[in-house]
Amino acid sequence: MIKYTVAMSIRVLCILSMLFLRGWWLLVPAIGAVTLPYFAVVLANVPSKRKSSTMVRPGAIERVWNRKHD
Repeated sequence: MIKYTVAMSIRVLCILSMLFLRGWWLLVPAIGAVTLPYFAVVLANVPSKRKSSTMVRPGAIERVWNRKHD
């Protein structure tokens, strides 16, 4: 989530900088504004390298067996 937010913030800066630039310099933030969403989504979908060694069951969920299945 943080990586995606940072990438989208940079995209907003690219779009805003396009208002003040002229000529060939306008091309640099334009390319960034167009390509950053793709890379932001790809980076956001990369699995985390952190692995949890223990699995925690949510709450105090317990199985309730029906008498017919005993």
